[in-house]
Amino acid sequence: MIWPGMGDPSKRRKTFRYLAITAAIGIGIALTNTLVIQKIVKADDPLYQCINGRDITYQISATMEIYVDGVKQNIPANIGITPNCQRSMYTLSDDGVIHAAWTKPYAFTVGHFLWISGFDYRDTDDKTSKIYVNGLESPDFINTVLQDGATYKAEFVTKNSEGAPTFTPPTSQNNH
Repeated sequence: MIWPGMGDPSKRRKTFRYLAITAAIGIGIALTNTLVIQKIVKADDPLYQCINGRDITYQISATMEIYVDGVKQNIPANIGITPNCQRSMYTLSDDGVIHAAWTKPYAFTVGHFLWISGFDYRDTDDKTSKIYVNGLESPDFINTVLQDGATYKAEFVTKNSEGAPTFTPPTSQNNH
């Protein structure tokens, strides 16, 4: 079968030229979009930035307990802290105290901490898992905003609760 524009050599050159221009425009738009997101959108997002050398004016701390299938999980020290970068959410010790800091007020959430800590809650059942704030269940689940001095208790139930847990507990390694 002869494809349209491929039979006549002059039409073939025009078709290839059109396809090359279209590909160049598409690649240019994709690169521009990536650069805009990296430089503009993520530049002021504390979840993607280090707080080293910044003028920190907003700080909160809260206590977090995480249970998976009824078993308390250890929240290790130094989550969000590497030799070259201290993230906006971090732990200093393994006592469950979460610290958050930024240059201006920001709505840090339980989910943000779970993401930064490397806790994989994709294998948990959202319908039966719960987040408690000062003993009261939060309707916002992992979108619950952290408040200074509050106590949070996260109870996750894995989808495979009969067998071995399929979750990944928080780690002190921060590769995000």
